[in-house]
Amino acid sequence: MKYDVTVIGSGPGGYVAAIRAAQLGFKTAIIEKYDVLGGTCLNVGCIPSKALLDSSEHYHNAAHKFTEHGIDVSGLKVNMKQMIQRKNDVVTQTTGGIQFLMKKNKIDVYHGHGSFVNKNKISIAKQDGTTEEIETDKTIIATGSKPITPEAFNYDRKRVITSTEALNIEKLPKRMVIIGAGVIGLELGSVFARLGTEVEVIEYADRIIAGMDKDCSKELMRALKKIGIKFHLKHMVTDVKGTSRSATVKFKKRDTEDEIEIKADYCLVAIGRRAYTDGLGLENVGIETDERGRVKVDAHLQTNVSGIYAIGDVIQGAMLAHKAEEEGVFVAESMAGQKPHINYNLIPGVVYTWPEVAAVGYTEEQLKDQGIPYKSGKFPFKALGRARASMDTEGMVKVLAHKETDEVLGVHMVGPRTADMIAEAVAIMEFRGSAEDIARMSHAHPTFTEATKEAALAATGNRALHI
Repeated sequence: MKYDVTVIGSGPGGYVAAIRAAQLGFKTAIIEKYDVLGGTCLNVGCIPSKALLDSSEHYHNAAHKFTEHGIDVSGLKVNMKQMIQRKNDVVTQTTGGIQFLMKKNKIDVYHGHGSFVNKNKISIAKQDGTTEEIETDKTIIATGSKPITPEAFNYDRKRVITSTEALNIEKLPKRMVIIGAGVIGLELGSVFARLGTEVEVIEYADRIIAGMDKDCSKELMRALKKIGIKFHLKHMVTDVKGTSRSATVKFKKRDTEDEIEIKADYCLVAIGRRAYTDGLGLENVGIETDERGRVKVDAHLQTNVSGIYAIGDVIQGAMLAHKAEEEGVFVAESMAGQKPHINYNLIPGVVYTWPEVAAVGYTEEQLKDQGIPYKSGKFPFKALGRARASMDTEGMVKVLAHKETDEVLGVHMVGPRTADMIAEAVAIMEFRGSAEDIARMSHAHPTFTEATKEAALAATGNRALHI
């Protein structure tokens, strides 16, 4: 078979790229290593983790908030097996939806490990041992990423685990140690902490979610401590060992030699992810990678080999599903001769703990480092009627605007439903709007989004109305 476009990898970047290519009239194929479409995000990442986050939040509310709402519950307990089953059902429905979209858009799906034979020929090694080859005019590499598991951590998939295995624990652990206070570690840590697991987090940096605004780090850490998570910041792990029933982690403070040892049911390694290009045959076509194994691309997301593109986690930039989707559309439209555009500074980042964390644009630290004059406005959710009504009063919204032009440069939120609220900030910033623009827009009352309006009012000159 010969195709105009072949996509290797069916995660959010890959399947969206395939759909857009097909919409634009290209004869399109997609190759997926595993039996099910959807990649990491739909199978062992975004979707299943959010399903468990939601389930654990329901349990936590029933245990800690229902009585205050006037709802008495007796005999409350966690049915971990059912929780995992519901998560699996959500995944099945979602991946089935991707299969439907492939058929709807007349995209040919191949299951097997794709690798380059040459620039225009791809070999597909199937699970039954057979091999098939297809020809293609252009190729999009969308093979994603895998968790980083250093040899010293003795990753065994049983007691020393990554997010992949953590999503399938069917017996609630009494104790869990998490290495890494980034998005993945904190999201999964909050799932188990809310269900009753004793969770301890070891982080080398001096704060959690170190890539986000410092105010967000402080607010989230305060909230996570309230649900029982214990943090060891500025600590480094020296040894990890797993047995058939437990995991032992040794670690020490960065500036001392005094070692601490924790024994737990599981050790979750969540120190980041690496670009996944294993067995892709990049060397057969001479595709260049950087020092971290990521595929090098130009401004059009094309590799050094003409006609071969790469998107998502496999290239430089934030490892976010929506970033990969934007890049998939960008490449397909570029192939069709259109002039698409991505503003990487305006791709929002979200942490799906509760409260949620969401941000877009520059952090306050970045503005200081770059010497950009700015003004800041903050508004706490505890001053918001809607937040008090739902007992979601933790967190705040912070608006950063240019001191002279009032253009919004960054918005940072910790609070209820901020993952959805951040879209307003993205829209304003895409059109280079000002804090005054947000402040003068009518926001429905009572809503969580009023916090954004109030923070914008504060940024325009201490004009917040409700604090």
